[in-house]
Amino acid sequence: MLSRDGLVQETYAAGLPRMAAGVALVWQFAILIQVLAYRHDFRQPAVPVLVWLALLGTAAWLLPRARGSQLGGLDAALAIAVAVAAVALVGWERRLGATGGVDWSVAGTGWLLALVALSRPAWEWITGALLVFAAHAIVAYRVLGVTALGQARLAATGYTVLVILAGFAALRPAIRAQARVAARRATLASQTAAERAAADGIQQDRRRRLAVLEADVLPLLRGIADGALDPADHAVQQRCADRADALRRALADPARPDGGLLAGLAPALSAAEARGLPVEVQVIGDPGIPAPEVARATRAAVSDVVSALPPHPVVLTVLASDDEVELYLTFERPPPGPVDVAGLRRLVPATAGWQATMDIGDAGAGFLAVRWRKAA
Repeated sequence: MLSRDGLVQETYAAGLPRMAAGVALVWQFAILIQVLAYRHDFRQPAVPVLVWLALLGTAAWLLPRARGSQLGGLDAALAIAVAVAAVALVGWERRLGATGGVDWSVAGTGWLLALVALSRPAWEWITGALLVFAAHAIVAYRVLGVTALGQARLAATGYTVLVILAGFAALRPAIRAQARVAARRATLASQTAAERAAADGIQQDRRRRLAVLEADVLPLLRGIADGALDPADHAVQQRCADRADALRRALADPARPDGGLLAGLAPALSAAEARGLPVEVQVIGDPGIPAPEVARATRAAVSDVVSALPPHPVVLTVLASDDEVELYLTFERPPPGPVDVAGLRRLVPATAGWQATMDIGDAGAGFLAVRWRKAA
């Protein structure tokens, strides 16, 4: 399963081939103007047009492959071979002494090298650029001769190609860095929203408990104060004791009931705190008393994770609805090795809908998520 960071980086990386496809199409049709304008500089005017069509066909074959994933080694080799062949053929067919755009073939094949620079290691696109430049140098000296004009145009072409390819090669690490920043920002925003929702839920639960106690305790106290109830009566004393105990639990720690789910997790949480892993517990709703198989599997998943985590504060959040219970154990430092929690599913009947997953981002922060259906 991909982490959130991985998904964000994949989304960012998928935009690179789409951008390259748009640039290639605009680039190729812009070159067509120069091809048609200088076609009479060639012994066979149809040659540059045919080369341009061949480049367009190569684009139609390579761009879908680049959008699907990344260019493979054979794809990159084909792109470089087509670029070298196009430059050599266009230069060879040019009439001697023609002073037109001798470098349109280099610019026209530059997007092929740009695709290689986006997808392959640096040595591959550098090798391709050197081969294209060598082929261009040979045919340019043949057309223009070893003159100041020829050397100037050759240097300008080489510099232009180098700048363009270096810019494309720098896009990939820049996009990855931006993806990491975006993923981290999304993780922090999600954690903040979850903590705010948990705090709001706890406050609402506390207000609900106190409202119930207020509706029940205040009439009891008023009855005793007015003399309508006898404080020496055993039934009245029992009602007072029950309400006092409920009030104490509501005010002191409503997130730690005396029985049910958290009671079973208490040994694992105590052991974690003893080894420097303090656990903050938050409960929203009533998780009830899970089935024995669900309780054992949940206890094993939490125990396996907290025993593998390095010492640092973690947060255990339980969200209970009418039909389902979700448990999240969030942490900022990952365990040193993989923790298999999904395999515990075989210990629980399928009717319980129990499942556990681990999600760890590239920065190390992550969470354990356990879900199950409430028992009838």
